[in-house]
Amino acid sequence: MNKIRKGDEVVVITGKDKGRRGKVSQVLDSGHLVVEGVNVAKKHQRGNPNAGVAGGIIEQEMPIEGSNVMLWNPKTNKGDRVGFKFEGEGEKRRKVRYFKSNQEVVDG
Repeated sequence: MNKIRKGDEVVVITGKDKGRRGKVSQVLDSGHLVVEGVNVAKKHQRGNPNAGVAGGIIEQEMPIEGSNVMLWNPKTNKGDRVGFKFEGEGEKRRKVRYFKSNQEVVDG
């Protein structure tokens, strides 16, 4: 179970995009994340008339290291550390993520 998952809102804590927020659109196996609107690079793309692809310069979101982002806590309006704990008893016991600052469960 990962601390940050697809669809989570995160805030960048270091690098050129420090302070920017966005949703995680992809989680890669290497521990990198693709976040919407963060770490955008320009790519020169060759056109392909057979496939109907126009050439030119396009903007592409590049992966960012998972340690450079924090999960956004809407209650405190800050980035927050995430921990794991078990809730429930017996067969209903499940592992959930929670914010370290206010002990609130992330997954609901």
